[in-house]
Order: sequence, then structure tokens, then C-alpha cells
Amino acid sequence: MAHLYVTWPLSTARLLFVAAVFVAALVPTVWATEEPAPYNYGFDVHEQLSRRSLKPYNPNTPFVVSGIASGSQQGSNKPKVYPRQEVREMEKNADLWTLYILGLSMMQYTPQSQLLSYYQVAGIHGVPWVEWNGVAPKSGSENTGYCTHVSELFLTWHRPYLALYEQILFSLVEYIASLYKNETERARYQAAAAQFRIPYMDWAAQPPTGESVLPNSVGSSPYVKITGPNGVQRIANPLYTYMFKPLNTTMFIENPYDLWVTTVRSPTTQDASAGSNNTAVSLALNQNFQSIQQRLYTLFSNYQNFSTFSNEAWIPTSSSDNYDSLESLHDTIHTLTGLQGHMAWIPFSSFDPIFFLHHCMVDRVFALWQILNPESWVMPTKAVLASYTTSEGEIQDSQTALTPFYKSANGTFWTSDDIRDMGVLGYTYDDMMDFPRSSLLATNSTTQGQVGALINRLYGSSSPATLGIINSEGYKRSDSSDASGPAQPLGLAGPHHAPSSVVVNNVYREWVANIHAPKQALNSTFFVDLFLGGSQVPAGDPSAWAYSPALVGTMSVFASPSGLSMAGMDMSGGHTSGVVPLTSALAQKVASGELASLDPEAVEPYLHQFLHCGVVTTGGTEVAPHDVPGLGVTIVSSRVEVPTSAEELPRWGVVTDHFDLV
Repeated sequence: MAHLYVTWPLSTARLLFVAAVFVAALVPTVWATEEPAPYNYGFDVHEQLSRRSLKPYNPNTPFVVSGIASGSQQGSNKPKVYPRQEVREMEKNADLWTLYILGLSMMQYTPQSQLLSYYQVAGIHGVPWVEWNGVAPKSGSENTGYCTHVSELFLTWHRPYLALYEQILFSLVEYIASLYKNETERARYQAAAAQFRIPYMDWAAQPPTGESVLPNSVGSSPYVKITGPNGVQRIANPLYTYMFKPLNTTMFIENPYDLWVTTVRSPTTQDASAGSNNTAVSLALNQNFQSIQQRLYTLFSNYQNFSTFSNEAWIPTSSSDNYDSLESLHDTIHTLTGLQGHMAWIPFSSFDPIFFLHHCMVDRVFALWQILNPESWVMPTKAVLASYTTSEGEIQDSQTALTPFYKSANGTFWTSDDIRDMGVLGYTYDDMMDFPRSSLLATNSTTQGQVGALINRLYGSSSPATLGIINSEGYKRSDSSDASGPAQPLGLAGPHHAPSSVVVNNVYREWVANIHAPKQALNSTFFVDLFLGGSQVPAGDPSAWAYSPALVGTMSVFASPSGLSMAGMDMSGGHTSGVVPLTSALAQKVASGELASLDPEAVEPYLHQFLHCGVVTTGGTEVAPHDVPGLGVTIVSSRVEVPTSAEELPRWGVVTDHFDLV
């Protein structure tokens, strides 16, 4: 019988490699001089876990994704569903944070041959293209992962995937809490363990003053000091990177990924010595912050249909509205956190630990949107791309099996209908704890108002739409900025409040660049960058465009490396769309007097003269926009009515096409 267990393998080759890794983070660049190691519990963890197994795991039957069983509220028979927290908030709870770091480290050091190892769970998404949990591929779809991209099931498929990851971590966290020898200390950690749920990284809310969008816990150091059952130790930071043990070069066939024994973000070199330059990642996220926030705010306020909200499948006959999607915004976060590292490529991305923080945020956004639009759901739609268990063109609907996630040992899989209420998987979110679960399934105007206020507060600071409600009761911008406090780091400015003159009679004009392109137009992930000012795109290294002060925003095309496409991972049929919001940048020009107003008569000639488009691959190669097959960039605008109370969201009018930039 196979069991979940952990070993601490050391090798001279890896020791020599890690000693040469150049690590650039949010702190001054350092050289790694020691072998990354997990926590030493003082006994054979392999032997202990092999006796215990994972509640329970029998390799002769399918592993069932059950989520986490709810506890009981004190003095009540009502089940207690604990929340997933923002990662910075979780870090404030020292006991819970300790267990999370130790649990994730233990999962990452579980041998790759084990079904419930970090390697195999991450591998469900993309490479190494093998069966997981005995779920066989569709004929002809062997060279892709189980994940559904450019698909009606994109959001719903990830819900049981995250629940599986959470379920495994929860079991490890419980086990670690039981190892504390002091009875009082053990009871304290066990109480914390009962509340454990995986955290999310909110990439659209203003970070605390002086901090980057990228949390320090994720990018500042490859090591972390932790107080575990066997005392204080310095261990490898499991949020910083994942080390392959060993690297499967037959699946990571694209150079230099076949050289990198750890996941990297914005790799410092293209050879085996590469480390992560998290400073570059921070700069890219910070410079794109306003664009990211505006996109999310618009998705909440102007996308009421599940199909258009959820996925990026572009229909050529569609109108000029609803070009964006949560999947497209998700793609942009992937590429900005990867910057040629693992997160920037579909089949490799899930091995970077930030993947699960990111997708937990995506699921939270999905849940909030459900409350606003409880009647809209998965509709029968053809699969644009194949997955490991789906053929291209196959009809997918709300009863389609979300493989490879078993709901029961009798062979039943979870479906989208099953997980419409996330509570069945044993979790909620920190800002949704007081909402009735029924609000995910049926209209509840009170809860919808609370969600509207939350969205305005967290994500409305870059939009003119919230100008009229700044002083409303219950409204407070989430900018957390303090003029007397430290400056925002690495190019992250506080919210640029639009001048009140752009709103006339409770109406203003929203400007957007609609962008569409084939997924594999360049056989590479690439960025479509828009710049405002000057006579052309910035001079110099195009790989530094992500940090340019002239950058308005980025729309990313999330693809697979050409080597994997040639190996059989066909994504040629996928066509994607997204947007870059222009309004905040234009409103700043109005505030400075450079632009008269947001009216078309003023904006259209201004954009003709000063808006520029650049295309660059994750490898830093500039491509002329007109040389990208199928790329289109169209400037559109819409009349928007601003909310009159903190609970309302803006109301969008008809979209007007203005001109094609590309």
C-alpha cells in the first residue's frame, strides 16, 4: 500500500547547484550558500507518515476529493465553515501561519512518486501529462493537462482542484499540530489547525503602505525562520520556490526549463544557475496595478452573464462589449508573476507555489460574482481546446465531469452544479463569512448590497465611478495610503483619484482598448502593452516595458512553449480576448490640464497621437504589432452612470467603437 510520506533527500549535485543560485528578491540580492531544506522534526517523518496515511488513502480505490469537514460553532449545532484569508491577514496569526508554512513544506518534500505529493497535485494542471488517480486520457488528448482553458468550465474546474490541495494541506497541518510536545502548546496549535484553509493573494486591492502587490512572504527571501515542534529552524521558504526532486527533463523539454531544478520568477539567467528576480515581478505588478484593479471592477459591474464573465473564448461575431473575462485577467497575473519563469507558461505554471495563492483569489472573485449574479450559470458550450479528458469541440455543460476529481469512491466525479455552493467543500472567504450560503444560488438584495459596498471599497479607487460615494456612509477607500507615511515602493503609486470634473450629471465616459489574438500566434506567451505619451513605444530593452512609467496596462496572451506545441499540445484553435482600461490614465491627463475632458471630441484625437502599442514575448523579443497574426486592438468607449450609494455599482451604457489601433 502506498502512503503519503516525506523524506529529506540530499545530493551533491543539487548542493553544488543551489550554492550557485543567484537570488534576486525584494531585499538586496543574495547568493544562496546552503542546501534548501525542510523542517527537521528529530525523527523519521517518512516512517511515521507511512503508518498514519492521509485520512485514509487506499491506493486500490480512487482518492475522493471531499474538501474539509465543517466543525461546530460553540454552543450551537450549526456547522462552522472557516474562511480562506488574504495571505497577509493569515500571516498575522502566528500559529496558523507556522502550520501553513510547515504543512506546505512537508507536502513539497513528499516524494514525487506519491499520488498526494505536491509534484503530482501540481502536475494535474499540465505536465507531466500522465494519469492522476487512475483517470485515463481521451484518445488524441494525451499531450495536455486536465485543466480546462478557454472553456466554459475554466472557473468551476479549479474549485475542486483547489479543494484537493486544501484537503491534503489540512491533513498535514493537523498532523504537525499533534507533534508539539507541550500539552498547552499542542492544544493551541490544534485549535489553530482546525481553522486552517488555504490563503489567497489579493492582487487588485491596494497593499499596505510601503508594501508591494507581491507579498513579502512570497518574494522576499528563499528562507524562512519557523518555530516548529522541534524548536526554531531556518528552512526553505515553500512560498518562494518549489524544487523538483528530480527534474523530469523529458517533460520540461523547452530550454531552459529543462535546466532549472527549481521554479523561478523573472529568471536571472538562462542557464542552470538561474534564480528568481522578485524585484522585477514586484515592479511589473505595481506598474500594472491600476489596470488590474480597473479590469476587476469592470468585471464585477458590467459582466452579468457567466459565459462572458468566466472565460476568454473569443467569438468573432460578438459585439464590442464584454471583451474581457476573469480568465483573461487571470492570464495577465500569471504572466506578470512569471516574466519568463514557470508561471508564464500554461503547462508549467502550477509548480510555482504562487499559483495556488493566485487561483484562490480567482475563486474568491468567482464567489463574489455569484452573489451578484446568482441566476447565471454554466451553459452548454463547445470546448475550444482539448484537455486530458476532453476532445476539442465536445459539448461541456453544468453536468460535465470535472475530472480527475472524484466525488465518491463509486466513480462519481464532481460537476459544476455540485460545486455551485462552495460550502459543500468546507470553506468560505473572510469577507463572506456573514453572507448566507443561499445567496450564491438565489437573489438576496441585502447581501448583494453588501458585496457592492465591498467591491467599491476594495476595487473602486482607480475609477471615477466612486467619486460620488466617497463620503457615503459605510464607504471608505481601501487605498490605505497616508501622506505622512512611507512612500509606496517600486513604482506603486497610491490611487489616482479622478478629478470631479470628469463626472457630469452623475455620468462619465469609460475608455477601453479591446484586444484579441490567437493563443499560439507567436508560439509563446506574449504581452500586448499600451503606452500613453511621446511619439512611440519606449526606447531601450522591451523586456523592461512592464516597468515603464508610460505603461497604461498589459493584456497577456497565456500560451504554451513552441516545443510543447510540436510535441502534440495543440492550442492552435484557441483565440483569446481581453482589455486594457484607459480611463484612469486619461483622467490623470485631465487633472494635469493636458486633456480637456473625457468626451470623444477631446479623447479620440489625443489617443490617435499619443497611444502606442508594443508587443514583446516573455523572452524579451519585440514583435511589431502588425506582424502578430490575428492581433487586433480597437478603442471603444461607453457612457457610465456612477453609483449614488456605497452599495451600488456603476451602470454601463452601449459601447461605441472609435478606431482600430492595430
